[in-house]
Amino acid sequence: MKTKTLKRKDLNPKVAVLLGTRPGLIMFSPVIRALIKGRVDFFMIHSGQHYSYNMDEILFEELEIPKPSHYLTGVAEKKLHGAQTAVMLEGIERVLIQERPAILLVGGDTNTNLAGALAARKLHIAIGHIESGERSYDWRIPEEHNRRMIDHISEYLFVTNEKGNNQLLKENVMGRTFIVGNTIVDAAFQNIELAKKKSAILEKHGLQEKKYIVLTAHREENVDHEETLANILNALELMHQRTGLPIFFSAHPRTLNRLKIFQLTERAGRIPGLIISEALGYLDFLRLLSGARLALTDSGGVQQEACIFQVPCVTLREVTEWTETLEIGANILAGVAPEKIVAAGLEMLQRDGGWPIPFGDGAAAQRIVAVVKEELGRLAGKPASAA
Repeated sequence: MKTKTLKRKDLNPKVAVLLGTRPGLIMFSPVIRALIKGRVDFFMIHSGQHYSYNMDEILFEELEIPKPSHYLTGVAEKKLHGAQTAVMLEGIERVLIQERPAILLVGGDTNTNLAGALAARKLHIAIGHIESGERSYDWRIPEEHNRRMIDHISEYLFVTNEKGNNQLLKENVMGRTFIVGNTIVDAAFQNIELAKKKSAILEKHGLQEKKYIVLTAHREENVDHEETLANILNALELMHQRTGLPIFFSAHPRTLNRLKIFQLTERAGRIPGLIISEALGYLDFLRLLSGARLALTDSGGVQQEACIFQVPCVTLREVTEWTETLEIGANILAGVAPEKIVAAGLEMLQRDGGWPIPFGDGAAAQRIVAVVKEELGRLAGKPASAA
């Protein structure tokens, strides 16, 4: 009979780190460095959810971190959530049975993380969820489903601040919570100077510091609907007319594909002041964002990074899990109606930063790894329980 679950005595005193998307790799880069520095035995699994040179491979090179020892295949081709999650669940389970780590670390709210958490849960491998406790309360968004489920099946819940901790206490989660800050701050602090030295993205496109707008859009509720994507393009044209500022659109492969399918590529190309680029490498994007006058985005990570770099942000959504950015005046929700995006953009252009960073002090990874090392020791020394 094939193995269906594992007992404590079957597990090895090592950690599995699950990657699969560009934001996830950025989030985990400080943790990977801290695991190496702390001499923790670990390995990485790449789910294959997002895979392209610009969106993924280049990050390992730029950030000078080791590549995963396990890559799953056949995931990116799956277009439905169920099919994608099923392929990853099967592949991750196979690797976990082979390696038998005591702890699996997942980070964020993508299908990759849900698949990994489910695989570990069924095998009785402890789950550590980085960026726990965040909520948008928008049940339409797949990431909201994922983050809630992951939180409720994890042993170790690494939260950004008291807000996330209180949310998990209110939901009566079974795991233990640890307030550690957010590793996105660690990544920003560790990599911005490197970006300034290595990146020539501003010079390449003739952009001047604090005299341009940066845009990202990739969420399915925005780019998978023709009318919504067309509204965003209309907003960009109006924004340039009102401000005269060039707009740099770092376009996710999904978004470029949708522009083509909806026959909006030519329309986008006619917008004055709009620079459309394939998704940039991380260091180029970090340099671009940190030097911008305004950010327009539907990305949770970009909302955080803009806040960290004191760049005013307009979020192209009706809700956000990063409500701290709204409370301190670093961000505003605009939805996707052109006139609302423009009004929000003009309002945020009047702000000059100066807000506190609500995501921690840049030592989150160090705290996470300290907990992991302690738990590895505890798990190794505790008698196996019946599984």
